[in-house]
Amino acid sequence: MKTRTGTELPTETPAEPRKKRGVPEGLWIRCEGCGATIYKKTVDERMGICPEAGCQHHFYIPARARIEQLLDHDSFEEWFPNLSSLDPLGFADRKPYPARVREEQAKTGLKDACIVGRGYLRGRPLICAVTDSAFIMGSMGSVVGEKLTRSIEEATRLKLPLVIVSGSGGGARMHEGILSLMQMGKVCAALAQYHEAGGLFISILTNPTMGGVAASFASLGDVVIAEPRALVGFAGPRVVAATIKGELPEGFQTSEFLMAHGFVDRIVPRPELRTEIARIIDYCVR
Repeated sequence: MKTRTGTELPTETPAEPRKKRGVPEGLWIRCEGCGATIYKKTVDERMGICPEAGCQHHFYIPARARIEQLLDHDSFEEWFPNLSSLDPLGFADRKPYPARVREEQAKTGLKDACIVGRGYLRGRPLICAVTDSAFIMGSMGSVVGEKLTRSIEEATRLKLPLVIVSGSGGGARMHEGILSLMQMGKVCAALAQYHEAGGLFISILTNPTMGGVAASFASLGDVVIAEPRALVGFAGPRVVAATIKGELPEGFQTSEFLMAHGFVDRIVPRPELRTEIARIIDYCVR
């Protein structure tokens, strides 16, 4: 377009429509307990517990976060960090077992489903092990069994209390067949020797603690503590209901149900675990 003086005006280009700014992913999460949509940062600040009144749902937290919450700052010394699973059976389902392990390692930052080592809890030395359900559902393969056995043997040698935090929804790891099932007996045998030596074993059950883990070392604690509303059992509720062809009792396989029936000694919310464990160690260890 030209003006009266003959100069040309710049042509106006149509303005691009403004893009709507969406909510960043992961900022809000839905509580599995009460169904409320809650701010994730608030959950993290509350040690992974729902802030809604009357809910107190305990969310999953990774193994390393559990160690940071439970033990004194910078006191944990990890043991056997480089143990990794082999493929004794040449197992493959949708993908070969070695590829699955590599994928899980990249996703979780763990070598396998268990972290073990020595640390301090309010100044009290102890051996601590944590299984993580994010790594192939926290299933117990050869590496998990070996790490747990070695840590129990060290606890026996050093005469230190032992704390195992179980978060396993997978039981024995089918990818390793009978070698996985053998870990149940191996870990229990090490615990028997630890018991004979007078050791104190505190077992902490979190959501979920299922299968071969619940059927072996997780249920053998001198004191068994569970987080609120944790799912604990061997087969899942749907499998049990289908097997018996009947309805299950209300709250079946929750930590509250198990405490009412004598399987669990204490139900302790996550923020109170440090205090409770320190109290038990002071009472039992001479």
